[in-house]
Amino acid sequence: MPGPVPPGALSPPDVGPDQTLDAISGHFRLFQLREGHRFSTDDLLTAWYGTSWAPSAGVVLDLGSGIGSVGMIAAWRLQGARFVTVEAQDESVALARKSAAYNGLDDRYDIRHGDFRDASVLHADERFDLILGSPPYFPPGTGAEGDHPQKVACRFELRGDAADYARAASRHLRTGGLFACVYPESRRDYLEQAARDCGLALVRRRPVVFREGEPPLVSLYGFARAIDLPEGFRERTFVEPPIVIRAADGSIHPEYAALKLAIGFPP
Repeated sequence: MPGPVPPGALSPPDVGPDQTLDAISGHFRLFQLREGHRFSTDDLLTAWYGTSWAPSAGVVLDLGSGIGSVGMIAAWRLQGARFVTVEAQDESVALARKSAAYNGLDDRYDIRHGDFRDASVLHADERFDLILGSPPYFPPGTGAEGDHPQKVACRFELRGDAADYARAASRHLRTGGLFACVYPESRRDYLEQAARDCGLALVRRRPVVFREGEPPLVSLYGFARAIDLPEGFRERTFVEPPIVIRAADGSIHPEYAALKLAIGFPP
C-alpha cells in the first residue's frame, strides 16, 4: 500500500551526517538521529490503534510527539485530517519539521515547539476528534537512562507523566472523541486511575505480547470522555485479545504482518 508519493521522494534528500532517512508508511519517510531516539513498535501500534477506532477524525492532536513517528503514520492513514503536534525537545522538533516537509504535510500539519502542560501551547478552546500519545514509561532513576538526552526524555518522566497526558486529553477531546495511547502493563493501574480522576472512561484495551507465549508488556488504550457515554458504559471496558508481535519461533506473527500492511509499513 504505497499511498501518495511525497515531494521529498522526487529529489535527492538532505540527510545530515548524524541522521538517517527511514521508511515509515508507504513512500513517507522519517528523519532520525543515528545515535538518538529511534521510532519503535510502540509508536506503530499507537498510530494504528488510534486511527483504527477513529477513522473519520478531522482534527488530530499528537501529544509529546517526539520525532513525529506516531503523527506521520496517522497522517498517512487519515489523508483528509489536519494535525497539531506538540513536542518540547528542540532536536526532535527540527527532525519532525524536516520529515513533514519531505512528506508534503506542511499544509495540514502544525508542529508546536513546547511543553503541552503550558497553557500557551494549546488554546483552551481547541478540540480534537483523536488524541494520540506515547507517554514516557518510567519515573527518573528507575532504570538505565541511555547514552543520549533525546532517548532519556522519551523513556523517563522528565516533563510530566501519563497523568498529564490524560488531563490534556480530557481538556481537549471533542464530544465523541478518542484518546489512544500505549503504556506498560506494570503501571496500568496508575494510568487507569489517572484517567478516571480527570473524567475519562476506558472504552477498550488491547494487551501487546512481543513474543508468543510470554506475558504482555504493554497495552493499547482507547479512552473517551465519560460524560459523552451512556451511564452504563462508563465503567465497562472491552478487553480485546492480545496482539502478538512475534511467533514462538521468532518470525513475524501473521496478525502483526497484516497490521504493518494496514499502515503501509515495509515488510
